[in-house]
Amino acid sequence: MAAASPPSAPEADVPADAIEVGRITDAWGIKGGFRVQPYAKDPQALFSSRRWYLRPAEPRPGQPLKPPSTPLPPLLRIQQAREQGDDIVATAHDIADRNAAEALRGARIFVPRSSFPTAGTDEFYWVDLIGLQVRNRQGDVLGTVRGLLDTGAHSVLQVQPDGEPDAPERLIPFVDAYIDRVDLQTRCIEVDWGLDF
Repeated sequence: MAAASPPSAPEADVPADAIEVGRITDAWGIKGGFRVQPYAKDPQALFSSRRWYLRPAEPRPGQPLKPPSTPLPPLLRIQQAREQGDDIVATAHDIADRNAAEALRGARIFVPRSSFPTAGTDEFYWVDLIGLQVRNRQGDVLGTVRGLLDTGAHSVLQVQPDGEPDAPERLIPFVDAYIDRVDLQTRCIEVDWGLDF
């Protein structure tokens, strides 16, 4: 974080289960609309809440973050949001013109996890899979899910061997052929995957 972060609401104002789901990329139109880049291919998490909590953009490595001339509002009360191509365009109360919308550029958007739509049977949000332990059918612990990759055709679990931060991660396709069971209660994923794969 840059030392010159703009003023924002105390962290306590953001729900404890808030998840970062996108960022504001630019103004849209002249009446206070703004363009949002969602982090998920299916942006339903953004549409599920009319209250978007904002945090300043993080600086790029090696570059200081220039503070904006106007403070970033800690919360946007969304009037309208809709998909436009790969992005979302939205309007919010108190963002009345293009200048106000341009001041939001780079802001990170958080929404409460509790407001996400319920996932279907055998569907999972990435955020719920990160941190789960991965075991194979033989009971061997393969590691912990550190992230996921989207290959277009399917997602891939990035599994880091536990206690081995320098070991190469295992890449396990998140498809029925390799995933036997996901148990969010026990925080475990059972896979058909060998230790030597």
